[in-house]
Amino acid sequence: MSIHAAPVNQKNRILVLDSLRGIAILGILLMNIPSMAYSVIGHDPSIMNEFGTINYYIWYFVDWIADSTQRALFSLLFGAGILLFLSGKEKNNDSVSPLDYFFRRQLWLIFFGLINIYIFLWRGDILFDYGCYGFIMLAFRLWEPKKLLWAAGICMVLMLARENRDLYLEKSVISKGEAIEKMDTTVTKLNAKQKAQLEALHELRESSSKAAKVKRMERANKIMTGSYGEIYEFRTNSYLDTIIHYTYFSIWEVLEFMFLGMAFFKMGILAGEKSIKFYAIMALLGLGVGALVSYWQFHPTIENGFNNYQYLKNVDISFYEIGRVLRSLGVFGFLMFLYKLPWFDWFFKLMRPVGQMAFTNYLTQSIFAAIIFYGIGFGYFGQLPRYQVYSIVLAIWALQIIWSHVWLRYFQYGPFEWVWRQLTYWKRLPILKKKE
Repeated sequence: MSIHAAPVNQKNRILVLDSLRGIAILGILLMNIPSMAYSVIGHDPSIMNEFGTINYYIWYFVDWIADSTQRALFSLLFGAGILLFLSGKEKNNDSVSPLDYFFRRQLWLIFFGLINIYIFLWRGDILFDYGCYGFIMLAFRLWEPKKLLWAAGICMVLMLARENRDLYLEKSVISKGEAIEKMDTTVTKLNAKQKAQLEALHELRESSSKAAKVKRMERANKIMTGSYGEIYEFRTNSYLDTIIHYTYFSIWEVLEFMFLGMAFFKMGILAGEKSIKFYAIMALLGLGVGALVSYWQFHPTIENGFNNYQYLKNVDISFYEIGRVLRSLGVFGFLMFLYKLPWFDWFFKLMRPVGQMAFTNYLTQSIFAAIIFYGIGFGYFGQLPRYQVYSIVLAIWALQIIWSHVWLRYFQYGPFEWVWRQLTYWKRLPILKKKE
């Protein structure tokens, strides 16, 4: 009798991965909410003069310590998830190749990403990217952990090279433009190239001014509180520009943590098989050194008044990726440290159903954002102070925790998970739990 491929059995799940996935999904909302609720002010408290208020300190903590850590954790888990998915299928005696299932899974993930972008109107979608990058990671699934760690290190170096190349190019706009400004144009007539360089300098200065940022904010607020058609045009047009930049910007940082996820899975680090001391050291070094490195990277923005032109003039090197990697590993180490302590069993049990419904919870966060902030719903985009926006985050967290627990009492999968699985295996799967 043949055994046909099917979703991972509950008994075969590594439960801590579900808990970590739940934490990461809730944490991603913490990172996404500024872009869901605001335009340029989401990461710039100077526009609304939030200094010294609770709104400023919320921004400060999120952008200094938490920034990008949850996406990194989710990428880590996605890399491990590729190995889990394929290993489960390879054990089955099925006529369909495990790679066929994997390709279907990734292609449908891309499809759901497009729905998130073009129907739910979330330009910060990660599903499309993960669907594409998963195909790349497939080629490395058989590598030993040491090689995977080296690959992650190479990705980090490439990210550092990219961010410093961008810094160099932007600084060159200033140096070339200011050199031309000093020229005596009554004696030397500017050629077309020099005029273009001077215009680029003026555009950089103007776009960095508070007045220009306020203008962009007001335009975005008007559009995002308008009709679905207006929001669709604004969001999708900006996404086409964003996806090119973001793919260039993010591919190495995402692959980096997918490589780490595969390596950590093979080394038993993700399953909690290392000692509590191991995770404590990872947490202390990662968060301690990472927070310090990120502080050095982060504070020049504040010192230069959130003016990008002044920032570029006064900063000569960028090391954002080093701080991000260290902080992300520190957060992971801290969570695993808590996991090793019996006092926190309740917390990981609380998060487990959220992670088992991670796909549903991620997509419904986009739906909540559309209902609460966009003109098709309540239209609060750009209207609420930061502390109220983060109060909404807490409310959504509570709702998603509760409904994940309630839903999984009666059903085997979340609603979007169920649809995704049926499309992957191309057969109808029961969703109701069997009565024991």
